[in-house]
Amino acid sequence: MIVLGIETSCDETAAAVVRDGAQVLSNIVAAQHEVHTQFGGVVPELASRAHCEKILPVVEAALRASGISHDQVDAVAVGHRPGLIGSLLVGVAAAKALAWTLGKPLIGVDHVHAHLFAGLLSAAPGADSPDIFPALGLVVSGGHTSIYLLHSWTKLERLGATIDDALGEAFDKAATILGLPYPGGPNLDRLAQSAGADDRAADLPISRLAPDSLDFSFSGLKTAMLYEVKGVPAHPAHRRADSRYQPPPPLTETRRRDLAATFQRTAVRAITFKLERALLQLRERGVRPVTLLTGGGVTANSRLRRELEVFASGSSLRLFLPELRYCVDNAAMIAGLADRLHAAGLSHELTLEPVPTTAC
Repeated sequence: MIVLGIETSCDETAAAVVRDGAQVLSNIVAAQHEVHTQFGGVVPELASRAHCEKILPVVEAALRASGISHDQVDAVAVGHRPGLIGSLLVGVAAAKALAWTLGKPLIGVDHVHAHLFAGLLSAAPGADSPDIFPALGLVVSGGHTSIYLLHSWTKLERLGATIDDALGEAFDKAATILGLPYPGGPNLDRLAQSAGADDRAADLPISRLAPDSLDFSFSGLKTAMLYEVKGVPAHPAHRRADSRYQPPPPLTETRRRDLAATFQRTAVRAITFKLERALLQLRERGVRPVTLLTGGGVTANSRLRRELEVFASGSSLRLFLPELRYCVDNAAMIAGLADRLHAAGLSHELTLEPVPTTAC
């Protein structure tokens, strides 16, 4: 089965052609960094306008690169939730038009759900393995940080999620605090990898919440980072001169490097800590996952990739870690998961609507 996938949930205009659910024949992603850099983040209205300009050229480029003609496409898939509503509208409208014109099934895909599929994608045929369930799932991105139990591609249970900030957003804010340019997360990662970086330069908190909680919280970590750089504000009832808190050390290049490494170590440990807790709870329930499915933009982070490999190896889990090109938002993961959903008998009418919130 050949699926044409479309993804426009945020600021990447993407289209891909995937055969049999895992063999990626083409994967075209048009980023918008030049549009949003001056604002330090994604501007929804500008993102949707850029999608309007790029969607048709990107779809045509994906078909040309794949060597597949329009009439060879068996289904059209689109990420229709969650995301920026204006951006989603562009992708959903394009997918509906293509499905109607070609007379092919339309398959709406949850973008977060699709990230869990990204680790199975490959340019080689027969890359997928059927023996992956039950699976522990982790999505870490700019907007989502969640843990799942997957019984199948159509049955998954969310075990925990962030109660405030997503991990990607926390990395971006920490980068801003350190004065690093947009996009913040990748730049912080590069700085943290610098030779001689001390990843224990400060005592930053790892949020645990309740003793059995599988949820995440990164707001306190961000605040602690801010205090390390700017100093702790004096109590309003006292003058700063009377405060017991000392001014922070100068933010030299060495300290900036060390704080980047420290923040990264702490944030990644918060993830692996909750994965350990989730695995223990599942095994107490009699559920023994055999794989760890991961996805989302933050799975491109170098330290997280290393720590996930260590965790999976120590827990006897087969790790599906996406190739770097499939960590960011892309349409290959949309098309790949759509193949599995279609095989399970799922498709949508042309009344499919974009939804800004996730259902999984």
